[in-house]
Amino acid sequence: MKKMPLSVFDTDHHVGDTMVTAADYQLEDQVGFIMRCVNQRHLSIFSRLIPELTPTQFSALAKLCATGQASQNELGRMIAIDAATIKGVVDRLKHRGLISSESQPSDLRRLILKPTEEGRQLFHQISAAARQVSEDTLKPLSEKEKHVFMNLLDKLR
Repeated sequence: MKKMPLSVFDTDHHVGDTMVTAADYQLEDQVGFIMRCVNQRHLSIFSRLIPELTPTQFSALAKLCATGQASQNELGRMIAIDAATIKGVVDRLKHRGLISSESQPSDLRRLILKPTEEGRQLFHQISAAARQVSEDTLKPLSEKEKHVFMNLLDKLR
């Protein structure tokens, strides 16, 4: 019979043939913790250089400027955002006049999103800053390390 922890503090358990204790677990060495710290640094750089938009709003506007138009669901898939989140992002971009939406004649429930002229102008104005965000995020790395790092991230995507 498996021993159940007596409390949340009784965390010793077996992994394979090895006894693992809470003292063996170092949060700072865990991939999720490190990725969250790096992401927080990246978001700080982003908000300093592009205060006009959140990273998700920027991604949506950038993708619409690149594609010309997309349905709300397509846009969410293209920028890896779930349906509930993309709706809020789209609503905020529409409210700011950066994108427009219109129903598709063949399916009135399907909204087609397009960047407005104001949205295209804003994207054009901040696209250099967006490239700078990536450069500043990777600044501690050598050119070779940047290449390796991006390849490894792509593998994990």
